[in-house]
Amino acid sequence: MSETSRPTIDKVDLMIANARLRDELEPYRDDSIEAQTTRRMPLHKENEYLESILAWERAPALPIAQWFEPELRLPAADSLSDQEVAETLDRVIAELYSKNIVLSFTDHLSNRELYQVIVRDILPSCEKKVDMPGKVLEWRCIEDDEIWLSYYADAVERRRYQEEFQTKLPPVRVTRFPRRLPGFPKGDR
Repeated sequence: MSETSRPTIDKVDLMIANARLRDELEPYRDDSIEAQTTRRMPLHKENEYLESILAWERAPALPIAQWFEPELRLPAADSLSDQEVAETLDRVIAELYSKNIVLSFTDHLSNRELYQVIVRDILPSCEKKVDMPGKVLEWRCIEDDEIWLSYYADAVERRRYQEEFQTKLPPVRVTRFPRRLPGFPKGDR
């Protein structure tokens, strides 16, 4: 096979894959698949996009605790010492990350508070378990805009929020519990 014929074959393979993906997506068809953005994408990027939509559509929705084998069950926070909470929290954060679950905005929470968020909110939450390389489920550990504005929003974000909602902003606060958590894969975010 000559060097010049390879790009043509690659394009044909991409077009065949694109047609197959669109056929498989037909039962789930909606405007997101036909969005203007796909028309401007290179074919290989469009195929990646269509593959991610198909993976989303086919993924089971399960409580996050059931993403693990055996199911991830944690003791109540009040049954653990501070040291046990810290050790268990480190282990659980690593386990969540192993399933591409990334926690963000945690530095305003103590270890015990973050542990309780995981037990009360994250583990029972029914989410799509999409198994695609580089795709993460981000869990933002903030309950309201006031916490975000107080601890995490920068000056520009605070100003935009104030202008949009015509409201008084909460004071800026320094996070009390800075952490280094596993994060997004390189190139994301």
